[in-house]
Amino acid sequence: QVQLVESGGGLVQAGGSLRLSCAASGHIFGSLAMGWFRQAPGKEREFVGYINLNGDTTSYVDSVKGRFTISRDNAKNTVYLQMSSLKPEDTAVYYCAARINFPRILAREYNFWGQGTQVTVSS
Repeated sequence: QVQLVESGGGLVQAGGSLRLSCAASGHIFGSLAMGWFRQAPGKEREFVGYINLNGDTTSYVDSVKGRFTISRDNAKNTVYLQMSSLKPEDTAVYYCAARINFPRILAREYNFWGQGTQVTVSS
């Protein structure tokens, strides 16, 4: 079983930055592909991006490309989501997710989820 704990959410003004962290335990972190998703009120959970096992491959949804960066530190069992140039439409609960081996875009293909952290961007 994998446990995921997100942190780093909060309230920020438009144009600002936040860095989310997701700490993993319960499995060999280096064998976990990690994804970030978000869910705004009244909307479905949306793919934000993913990172592969060793961190040399990432993928992002078009709406965050050039503004968000995912990285990981396998020595610390942690994945990060650096968010810059934030917009009000980025407001959502952000979740990290894990699956063994290969990263995927679809939420249903991830087996393990964190509890989520709220990000609110004011205009």
